[in-house]
Amino acid sequence: MKTDTIYNHFCECIGSQNVLRNESMKNHTTFRIGGEVKYFLQPQDITSVQALLRICTDEKIPFHIIGNGSNILVSDDGFAGAIIQIYKNMSEVTHTEEMIKAQAGASLTQIANVAAKANLTGLEFAAGIPGTVGGAVVMNAGAYGGEMKDVLDQVVVLSQAGETITLAKEELEMGYRTSIIKKKKYIVLETVFALKRGDETMIHDKMEELKEQRVSKQPLEFPSAGSTFKRPEGHFAGKLIMEAGLRGFSVGDAQVSEKHCGFVINKGNATAADVIKLMQCVKEKVQEQSGIELEPEVQMLGDFKGEE
Repeated sequence: MKTDTIYNHFCECIGSQNVLRNESMKNHTTFRIGGEVKYFLQPQDITSVQALLRICTDEKIPFHIIGNGSNILVSDDGFAGAIIQIYKNMSEVTHTEEMIKAQAGASLTQIANVAAKANLTGLEFAAGIPGTVGGAVVMNAGAYGGEMKDVLDQVVVLSQAGETITLAKEELEMGYRTSIIKKKKYIVLETVFALKRGDETMIHDKMEELKEQRVSKQPLEFPSAGSTFKRPEGHFAGKLIMEAGLRGFSVGDAQVSEKHCGFVINKGNATAADVIKLMQCVKEKVQEQSGIELEPEVQMLGDFKGEE
C-alpha cells in the first residue's frame, strides 16, 4: 500500500486532524528530544485504536503506544513507523462510591484530583507524577511509598491482535517497574481503582506536602524523562551517581541534574546522542565506584546504533 493510501486510511479512521505526518517527537515528549515519526496518530476511542492496529499490522508498519511521553527517549533519527498517542482524546475520569474509572490517557494528577474531590484516599502519591494512567499501570509507577498495584482493581487492555481483555488485580503480576501488561505488550485502555473514604483536609494536606517535596527536590524547571535509572535493590540511583562525583556532569546540553542526581535534564538543545553518551558514562563511573550496574528506567524508541 502506498504511503498516501495508508495516510488516507488513517484519516478515515480518526479524522485528518488527528493524523500528523513527519512529526517531530520533540513536541510530544517531556524530554523535548527526538527526531521525526512517519505517522503520529491520536485516536478518540477503543474502536479507533483497534482500527489503527489493524492497519499497522496489515501493512507491517511498526508502531508504538505513548501517553504524554514522560518516560521516553526518542532517537535523533526518529521512528520509521506510527506513534499512537493515547492521551487527551481518551482521558475521561468518573467515580462511583469508592471506585474511580479512568481512561488510559488521563493524567495521574487528574485522577488524584478527582479522588480528592470525592474524599477518596489512596491516590495522593500519584498527584504530580508526570505521566498518564496507561503508562503508570504498565510500569507500576510509584512514589513516596505508594504504587499503582496498591490501588488498582482491574484493567482493560488490548492485545497485539486487537482483542480486548479485562484483567483483575490478581492477574496483573505487578512488581518493581513491571507488570504482565509490559511483559505481554498489552495496550492499556482503561483502569478501575478501588479506594477508601478519607478525610478531605487530610487528603489535600498530603497532596500539598508531596507537591512541595517534588518542587523542592526535583528539577521540574527543566525538560526530562523523570527518573533516568531504576532503583538498584538496597540503594538509590541518585545517591550512587552523586557519590561517584557526577552531580552536574554534562554531555552537550544533557546534564545530570544538580538538584537531583537521579534525573538527566535537557538544558536546552540536548540530543538523544548526548543523553545516551551521558548515561553510558554514568553507568561506567558508578560501576567503577560502587560495583553496582545501573539499569535505565527511561524507555528508548527508535534506532540508537549510531548514538551509542
